[in-house]
Amino acid sequence: MKTTIIIPNYNGMKFLDDCLSSLREQTTQDFQILIIDNHSEDDSVSFLKTNYPEARLIVLNRNYGFSRAVNEGIRLADTPYVLLLNNDTKADPGFVETLVSEIETSPRIFSVSSRMIQMYHPELMDSAGDNYTLLGWAVNRGVGRPLAVSDEPSDVFSACAGAAIYRRGVFSKIGLFDEHHFAYLEDVDIGYRARVYGYENIYCPGAVVYHVGSGTSGSKYNTFKVRLAARNNVYLLYKNMPSIQLFINFPFLVTGFALKYLFFIKRGFGRDYREGLVEGLRTRERCRKIPLSLTRARYYIDIEISLIQGTIEYVKDYFSRKLFRN
Repeated sequence: MKTTIIIPNYNGMKFLDDCLSSLREQTTQDFQILIIDNHSEDDSVSFLKTNYPEARLIVLNRNYGFSRAVNEGIRLADTPYVLLLNNDTKADPGFVETLVSEIETSPRIFSVSSRMIQMYHPELMDSAGDNYTLLGWAVNRGVGRPLAVSDEPSDVFSACAGAAIYRRGVFSKIGLFDEHHFAYLEDVDIGYRARVYGYENIYCPGAVVYHVGSGTSGSKYNTFKVRLAARNNVYLLYKNMPSIQLFINFPFLVTGFALKYLFFIKRGFGRDYREGLVEGLRTRERCRKIPLSLTRARYYIDIEISLIQGTIEYVKDYFSRKLFRN
């Protein structure tokens, strides 16, 4: 068996039937399903035991968040690949087979991000993987845009862990998802780490999945998400970016954080964003920083180029959206 599909779940019973029934319809069944339940308070556990007995179910004793849940699954998996899948998704029949075929094209590929389409607006993209910018912004590629903008395969900074496949053996070299994150930006962090070690993350438009979005947290912006994302972005930069690179990028990062702060002030979440940043700065040293190694110098250069490219792509997309709306 090649693949373990890991589905973290917290109070997601209303989504599970669509998700798991779509896995029964896959063109390949060369996978096992592992559901990690974060101590759901709805009827998820009884529903799964009754309706999907083929899925292995692990129930945790409290809600540990996304990172801990998927790590539990990765530790239990014994297959070459692990496929992380949100519970509020529905996969096309060729989804698993396409992702496995793509990651097998090169041993340097750490992750493959799928083509995530909005469940209730199937003419629009939900994600084509993630980019990261000089401004310290993680950018969800293609979100809200027509499907045609994400037709081509490409390199991405990191895969969106809502529906992506990973080479399990690489985790022993770079570490698992950072459980300090709890949730949000943990996929950008793991993708960043993989790039520091010379691995690639790519986007595969042929692997299609439909995604409700915010199925667990409930909304695009809320106090919980804004604060955690701000804190986790500090962690991400502290752990992965060497001091010299932080110094070079400092003016851009300060500008990016200031603009983001103004953005959230206008939406009523300025205090949450500010407190998240402060918490991140105060607690950053509890995270494990990647030791600087001159043998990885070319990978840091490649990452800097990717940050520049990601910034340019974001600016172009921003003005393209403005024109599209007008």
